[in-house]
Amino acid sequence: MGIVTSRPESHIEVVTVDFPPVNALPVRGWFDLADAIETAGRDPDVHAVVLRAEGRGFNAGVDIKEIQRSTGYEALVGANRGCYAAFGAVYDCAVPVIAAVHGFCLGGGIGLVGNADVVVASDDATFGVPEVERGALGAATHLARLVPPHLLRTLYFTARTVSAGQLHGYGSVYRVVPRADLDEAALDVARDIAKKDTRVIRAAKEALNGIDPQDVHRSYRFEQGFTFELNLLGASDEARQKFLDDKDT
Repeated sequence: MGIVTSRPESHIEVVTVDFPPVNALPVRGWFDLADAIETAGRDPDVHAVVLRAEGRGFNAGVDIKEIQRSTGYEALVGANRGCYAAFGAVYDCAVPVIAAVHGFCLGGGIGLVGNADVVVASDDATFGVPEVERGALGAATHLARLVPPHLLRTLYFTARTVSAGQLHGYGSVYRVVPRADLDEAALDVARDIAKKDTRVIRAAKEALNGIDPQDVHRSYRFEQGFTFELNLLGASDEARQKFLDDKDT
């Protein structure tokens, strides 16, 4: 359980997220994920990284129970910094990151997938940001890399989700496959990248990041500022507690 790395084939590092039951990551988990991806990118023998998950869904965001158990804002600040580190690690990884998404991909999951270089998904995958229902803001920066502007606003304000098939139509999901074929589909892309000269691929990754129209680090940090405001106003704590209370009823 936790963040598990493996090397199933030459030059391909697989990073697996496994935090039962729903892959809602605690603070430490986000930092461990960031470290695993950064470490893989620094290894000259790694030419591509596959980011996947075990369990019911790819990612359910931050561990709200951990935040609610914490006194003061320590866990909240930790979660925000951990997400920032993990999202940034995916984006800044020296080699391409292929996200293999199944089931639900929510909140922090969107931050990971939106910053990935290639996205493959199973046909049961859904994507969304329920932040407004949790009294927080964030990951609009990354959702904007997956959907058109007006759909972004609709999904953000309503907390609704879209399917992998819809994202495939926009071109942000490369392939949609049956769930049983997801890992192989991700490895297929990774193999194609890994067989090329890694010096060229690493330069290409840096070049593509350099011409991005949006500075994802600055943009996401700007969003996080509003989350802190909402916490100071008490709105976030009320929303998080309501979410937990509703789950228990």
